[in-house]
Amino acid sequence: MTPALTYSAVSVGYQGTPVLTHVDLELAPGQTVALVGPNGAGKSTLIKSILGLVPVLAGAATVLGDHPAAARGRAGYVPQTDTLDADFPVSVRQVVMMGRYRRIGWWRPAGKDDRRAVSEALDRVGLAGRAGHRFGTLSGGQRQRVLLARAIASEPRLLLLDEPFNGVDAVSQDAIVRVLRDLTGSGTALVISTHDLQVARDLADLVCLINGRQWAAGPPAATLTEQNLRRTYGGSTISLADGRMVLVEP
Repeated sequence: MTPALTYSAVSVGYQGTPVLTHVDLELAPGQTVALVGPNGAGKSTLIKSILGLVPVLAGAATVLGDHPAAARGRAGYVPQTDTLDADFPVSVRQVVMMGRYRRIGWWRPAGKDDRRAVSEALDRVGLAGRAGHRFGTLSGGQRQRVLLARAIASEPRLLLLDEPFNGVDAVSQDAIVRVLRDLTGSGTALVISTHDLQVARDLADLVCLINGRQWAAGPPAATLTEQNLRRTYGGSTISLADGRMVLVEP
């Protein structure tokens, strides 16, 4: 089975300057990897490199058996924040249909399969009843679910999510987690950047600790250790209590 993602001794960055180095990672179809590290650690840069938007400066990178840029059309992306203007008169259904544009083209009308994919995606995130509402009238958590539906509508084999739970209410977080588990169950691989160690431990098969470089990677129990977290977060105090891991900034 072809890995969804293989990074071997990879460095990525801008204009020839590395932002993140020493990345070694292999992700199988149906697996989830959580990228964990402080702000500015390189999590978003790594996700953009998987999409072929940031160059690989060293090492070997393969996405869905191909060069990252060549595989972009088979990958879905949920950004940390979306550029859609809340005042722009676009409906929820129209936002989700954007996920089909690579298949149908920008100027061709949507077909039966496209409308079905959009309806199914909205149903999966629990917002089928809001399809005709203006996107800007939704809550932050609902907007994030719409963006997830937009990515799902593209029927990706690999889905990348940049801090998908930031500013999301508990109802929306639970809905997103259910969808993500359903996706992996059907063979979609997930890459999720998160600050939440509990999310990483509960949701991911693999955890990749990064801060300018990869400090550790592997199953959550073996990776989310006090020693690894101290190295990744630069000496922050770690409290491990009641089975939970908490980072306390100095």
